[in-house]
Amino acid sequence: MTLEEKLEKATQWLRDADGLLITAGAGMGVDSGLPDFRGAEGFWRAYPALQHHGLSFEDMANPASFSNDPTLAWGFYGHRLALYRKTEPHSGFAFLRKWGDRMQYGAFAFTSNVDGQFQKAGFPPEHVAECHGTIHSLQCIKPCVNAAWSTQGFEPDINETTGRLINDLPTCPRCGKGARPNILMFGDWAWVDKYSERQLDRLTGWLRGPQRLVVVELGAGKALPTVRRFSELHGPRVIRINPREDSIAAHIGVGIAGGAAEILGQLDSRFIPGRA
Repeated sequence: MTLEEKLEKATQWLRDADGLLITAGAGMGVDSGLPDFRGAEGFWRAYPALQHHGLSFEDMANPASFSNDPTLAWGFYGHRLALYRKTEPHSGFAFLRKWGDRMQYGAFAFTSNVDGQFQKAGFPPEHVAECHGTIHSLQCIKPCVNAAWSTQGFEPDINETTGRLINDLPTCPRCGKGARPNILMFGDWAWVDKYSERQLDRLTGWLRGPQRLVVVELGAGKALPTVRRFSELHGPRVIRINPREDSIAAHIGVGIAGGAAEILGQLDSRFIPGRA
């Protein structure tokens, strides 16, 4: 199937749909200027100070790092928090919102990203499911209570040379011990997951509505296939957009090679509801 044929098929699905399920992995944020940590070299390019320590993304995205070396752990996550706060969502988010607004059941986003970009782009928080949590909330590292709270008021100051947090570490307001992001990490048995579970419950309820669901998957890789598998569960009209890993079985959907903003822009130029 040619690129033109793929775009036409995807556009027809969008025109006919009564609900839009958006599934997004790390590649969704790349067009906004966010790093995707693809491979050790990509991670170290984004965080050169950590190469000196010989640390990988898996080493840093580990709850033990907040006990073993909290200023370094918060150097990494504090930098990400500050970056996500200042990053503006790319044009593709607006296209998706516009399409969803034209459908009977609207749009719902399922994402493994922790950056909060869907909410920042104007998606209602009750229509976003963050399966790995969010960097914009904190929890106790213990945890002493099954709760999380906002990062509002915490302004991380990072030494770019050492990669460490300079200002005071965030702490749990209940027990006074250290706090960490409310994010699912590797080997993580202490993640407070109730907020993510509530979001997923709302998504499950929403999915009972649309009869002509279309799925637009963006930047979801094979290394951690959570998002890809979720998309495929809700075929057969999955539009998989990925610059390197766009393959998908023909009975599930169509794969289009390219970046999120670029391909969404091409689809938007074609998507005119009601036209045959």
